[in-house]
Amino acid sequence: MALRTSRRDERGVTTAEYAVATAAGAGFAGLLYKLLSGGFGDKLIKTLFDHVLGLLGLR
Repeated sequence: MALRTSRRDERGVTTAEYAVATAAGAGFAGLLYKLLSGGFGDKLIKTLFDHVLGLLGLR
């Protein structure tokens, strides 16, 4: 006697997951661009660069 398993069609689930991940990635990229393109980004990059140089003993 063979058991029958019920399977739902989930072909569209993968497409929806890709769409959500793409939208989230685009939103994060936009936010990151906005933060780093202003004065805050300049100060942040300078501070990080100075810190790395300090750790390497170059400053």
